[in-house]
This record gives sequence, structure tokens and C-alpha cells, in this order.
Amino acid sequence: MTQIVETTDHQDSAQFLADIQNALRAGDQVRAAGLISDWLRISPGNSEALYFRAVIERTAGHFDAALNTLNQLLLSDPLHSRALQESGHVRLSLNDPRAALSDYQRASKLNPSLVASWSAQARLLKHLGFHDAAQKAADEVAFLKALPPPLLIVMDLISRGRLGKAEELCKRFMQKNPAHVDGMRLLAEIAIKFGALDDATLLLSTAEELKPTDSRVAIDYIQLLGKQQQFDEALKRATRLSNNDPRNLQFRSLLAIQSMQIGQYEQAIEAFNEILNQAQGDPVTLTSRGHALKTCGQTDEAVASYRSALASQASYGEAWHALANLKTYAFNDDDIAQMESLCASPQIDFASHIFLHFALGKAYEDKADYQCSFSHYEAGNKAKKRQSSYRAAQITEEFEQQKFICNERLFDKFHGSGHLACDPIFIVGLPRAGSTLLEQILASHSQVDGTLELPNVLSLAQSLRRLSDDIAYPEILSTLKPDDYRTFGETFIRDTAVHRQGAPFFIDKMPNNFRHIGLIKLMLPNAKIIDARRNPMACCFSGYKQLFAEGQEFSYDLTDIGTYYRDYIDLMTHWDAVLPGQILQVNNEDIIADLEGQVRRILEFCGLSFENDCVEYWRTERAVKTPSSEQVRRPVTDAGQHQWRNYEPWLGQLSEALGTDLAKLSK
Repeated sequence: MTQIVETTDHQDSAQFLADIQNALRAGDQVRAAGLISDWLRISPGNSEALYFRAVIERTAGHFDAALNTLNQLLLSDPLHSRALQESGHVRLSLNDPRAALSDYQRASKLNPSLVASWSAQARLLKHLGFHDAAQKAADEVAFLKALPPPLLIVMDLISRGRLGKAEELCKRFMQKNPAHVDGMRLLAEIAIKFGALDDATLLLSTAEELKPTDSRVAIDYIQLLGKQQQFDEALKRATRLSNNDPRNLQFRSLLAIQSMQIGQYEQAIEAFNEILNQAQGDPVTLTSRGHALKTCGQTDEAVASYRSALASQASYGEAWHALANLKTYAFNDDDIAQMESLCASPQIDFASHIFLHFALGKAYEDKADYQCSFSHYEAGNKAKKRQSSYRAAQITEEFEQQKFICNERLFDKFHGSGHLACDPIFIVGLPRAGSTLLEQILASHSQVDGTLELPNVLSLAQSLRRLSDDIAYPEILSTLKPDDYRTFGETFIRDTAVHRQGAPFFIDKMPNNFRHIGLIKLMLPNAKIIDARRNPMACCFSGYKQLFAEGQEFSYDLTDIGTYYRDYIDLMTHWDAVLPGQILQVNNEDIIADLEGQVRRILEFCGLSFENDCVEYWRTERAVKTPSSEQVRRPVTDAGQHQWRNYEPWLGQLSEALGTDLAKLSK
């Protein structure tokens, strides 16, 4: 997140900021410039000091100096939305409207509350002849200007990652304005970022009742339903929204995405094609179509769609990364040169920089230039970490609390509680440990439905965190009643039914569920749990070089991911001790060495008869949405087991974080 204050003395920084703002309001730029110089002497490179220096330089007509200052700022703090907005002002003064438009668009993407950026976009787009886009920007200006000032501040705080402050201010506003729909929307957005999806549902359903025709509420609700994987309901709502305004391409795109989520890939691809007939060359739609084609196994067609996106807009980083994420695609020298050039450009938006670094990491890996490859993986991860508030010590403490609360006494206390269904098979572990392979093996059985990485357990855990101001999760588990756990289990079975196709058993392969095995076993005591395990160095480095869509923030730093793996092993050891015989550990290396033997072992644990289709899992045709989608469509090999060794010279931090015993397992 953008750091507003970077000095060691917060009070001094706040005072500098206040004094500079007062001087500028009074028109005393000389005093403001002096204060900025003093601030930079105390805190060289301070983002806010540089920002105000650039403002003064621009207003004085020193445009080149202002750009140099802003480039210095954005090099160290690329998420500083107001610096991008200021860069737009400078480039507009230099009569470079297209560069200014790019800066304004990047600024408003990072921080949608920037009225000045939207206003400038509306003017520039109209001037450049993009009338539909200009109208959309103008509509955004009208919306923001009509928003009460406290909510505009809330939007700004959300964009800068200050969620606690944003929630406090929004709740204070809502106490005085309990029926304000946009206040509810913002509070729901905060709840979603905190993982409290039930709270967000209540807020958006209330907002919908108050203002049923509000398209912003409708879109937010559809996206929330998607996060809850209630895809049937999301599709119904998206269909209704699109039917109400068939010419709205945003609504039609939303409908196409929801069709894809529910497995209607042919319909989704057809819808994307219809959108492209009106918005020819749109890189976002072409990339989305590529994702749909990839998911249902049409790899060549997916590549063509991604390539079309890049032909339309070479700087669209997601399309480059989508090609890399196919795992089977190889970039040529011209591709690499183009990506390197784009990566070095200050005009590329922050998200595209990240995508390009990960794509280049894969490109150089394929060429066996491992030092260059690692430098790009490292740069991409460092950029991702800028957006994260992840703290490894906090997670370690959470795991310790799980061990302390979820002891033998707790399970004895609630013995016989919960919902007794035997349907669920949970596959847990770390990402890139082989969980998708295990899912594909089990989903090839006639009695098992493969589903998705279901969010239900994580959402329940978040709800329990917010259930009481006095008792935290997991401590609250010991205060609940047997009926509570039975209700939780029944709700899980009911809510996940939408993902099933009628088989007696189904899989939930959300890896992070290992953190909540205590909760799972209390509410579903007969559920089967499989722990997907992989060589520590191989697993951790594979996670480090994989750009996850969300939810794996520990993977952006070698020390963090090593610590997380160590804590995971420690917690799984605890679960094995308090739930003996109830968790099956399956090592990825054992699957590779003895596929049939491990398949028989897994099926026996799940109470399933042997079926040879599980051994020939790659022949099973089903949609696979994880990064391993292409790999599980081929017979198992050991090709990826030792790739980490190519990067061993740069993995000292990872080895140290894992500790001697775990690191030795990789040798």
C-alpha cells in the first residue's frame, strides 16, 4: 500500500504534512518548498514530500523537473495514485494528451475516488473521439460528485489499503444514514476484503431492497455471489441485468464470465465472440475468451485468443502472463525482447508490470537462463508484496492458537456432534503440492464429483472471527453448542450441492482448509481429509514462481513461504496427534514413483472400490481451473520435481526459513 508517512517519527511527518498543506492553501509556495526540503533531509525519498515537490514544480511551470520528481517517486512507490494523477496534469501541460490519458486511467484504476482523474479522462476521451468511453468517465464524475464527502474519503482509504480506518469511518456515517445504499456498498466491499462474505451479503441484499434498479448494487452482488461460488444465482442475476440493457457491453461481459464460472463454456465463448463483434480487438475480452478456451482444454485456440489480445494492445500484461501460465507454451526471442521493453517502460500500469515479470521469469526458465529468470520472479513477487499486508508472525500465532484450542479435550467434548454426512472429501495442503492431481485422480472415479476450491469453510471461519468482540476464533470453538456444529455441517452440505453432479461423494480442494481441520471435523466428523504433501524446496519455490489470483499472500517472499511451510507441517503434526488415523498424507513424489499403488491407497482410505480410470486420470474430460490444468491432462512425470535445483544459488533465504530438518528432505 502507498505509505503516507515513512519517517521514524510519525508526529514530525504529520506536522510537516499539515504545515505544507497550510502553506499551499495560503499561496506561500516558498515556505512550502522550504518545508519539503527540510522533510526530505530528514526522510530522503519520502513519497509525500516528493509528491508535494512535484505539485509545486508543476504550478511554477517547471514541467521537466516535476516529471523527474514524479518518476523518482513512482520508482519507489508505484501505487501512489495521486502521483500518477499529478503526472497526468504535467503531461497535459506539456501537450501530450495520450500520455496524460494513460496516467489518469492508471490513477483512477488504483484509486477510483480521484474525481480530477475521471474529469480529465472525460475531456480527453471526448477530444480524441472516444465518445462512449468519455460518457462513462463523465458518469463516474457525476457519481463521485454526488457522493457524500465522508464516503469519498472511505473510497480513498479502501484504495490505499487502510481498511480498518475505512470501516470505522463508514460505520460512523451509516449510523447517521442507515439507509444510504452507497454506504452499504462500501461497507460490503470492506467486509469482502476482510473475508466476511456473510456480512457483505446482508449489506448488499438490504441495499438491493432499498434500490432494486441500482446497477452498481447488482454488479457488486453478482461478484459477491461469484466469490461465494453461488454460480447459479450469479448467472440468473447477470442474465437479468443483461436482458434489461442488452446493448451494455459491461453487462454482457459479466454474463459471459458467469456462464464460464458455471461450466457453460460454449455459451461463454459465444458471448465473448458477440462482444468482440462490437468491441473489436478488446484485449480484456480476448483474454477472458482465452481463459474459457484454456479451461475446457482448447489450448491452441486459447493461445490464438491471447495472441490477438496482444496484437491489439501489446502492453496488456495479463495476456502475456496467460500464455506463460499455460506451462506448455514457449516464448520466442522476439516475445522476450518485447516483454523486456514493456517492463522497462514507466507507462505500463502496475498490474501489467507484475504480469510481465512473472511471464519473463517463465520465458527465461524455458531458455535455462536461471539467473535472469529468478531476477524476474523476484521482481514480480516484490511488487506483489507491496500490495499485501501479510505478516508471517501473525499467521504463526494463529496456528499456535489452533493447536492450543483444538486439543483432545475439545474433540472429546463434542464427540458425536456435527452433521454425520460422509459426502465430503477435503484435499488440503499448500498450493503447488499436487492437490489438483489428487483431485483429478479422485474425480475420475464414478462415485466422486470433482468441484472447485470451495470457499465455504474459510467463509465460516471468518464469520466466527467476527461473531463476538470478546472471544476470538478459534477460541470461540470451545464456547459453541453441539447444535451449532450440526447446523454448520448441514449448511455446508446444502450450500455446496450446487457444485455436484449427483455422485455420492464430492471433493473440496481448497488448500488453505488445513488451517481449519478442527472446525471441519467438529461440524463434519465423517469427512475424509487428504493432505497433499510435496518436497519442501520444490513446493515452496513452485509457489513462489506462480502468480496466484488471490489468497496466497505468503508466497510473495522466500522467507515468508518457508516459514509458512514450516508452520503448516507443525500444524498438520498436531492434527495427526489429536485426530489419529483421520487424515491421509499423500506425497507427490510417491504418486510419481508408484501411481497405481498410491491410487489404491487413496481409494481405500475414502471407502471407494478400485477403478482403473483413476490410474488413467488424464483421460477424464472435465474443466480444471487451477494453474495445473494443462499438467493434469497428461500422464504423471517427475519433470517438475527437481526444477528448484536450477535456482538453488538464490534460495538461501528459503532454505534458512524452512530450517535444517525440512531443507534436508529436499536433498
